[in-house]
Amino acid sequence: MRLSVTALLVTLALCYYEANAIVCPTFAADLTEFFYFPDLLYRLSLAKYNAPPEAVAAKMEVKQCTDRFSVKNRLIITNILGKILLNCTVTDVKAVLNPSSA
Repeated sequence: MRLSVTALLVTLALCYYEANAIVCPTFAADLTEFFYFPDLLYRLSLAKYNAPPEAVAAKMEVKQCTDRFSVKNRLIITNILGKILLNCTVTDVKAVLNPSSA
């Protein structure tokens, strides 16, 4: 449960920083891959970031913890994260279209 709270906090931090950038679709796809891809496929997916081996190993270690979540709990977490990402994107688009309201 602590890991899901951490994931939510990271997502909130990424969405609500001062730059008001639209949430990167790659980030949303990576969250889905993190929760649903098998280890081998996810490790291959991480290759696109050219991250150092230590960072990949750390990410895979966290993934092994989340892999123990039930499918029901994974669906709940990704549903919540999806709502947060959608809200961030809508808020950021409104700020871009009407900067005087921010």
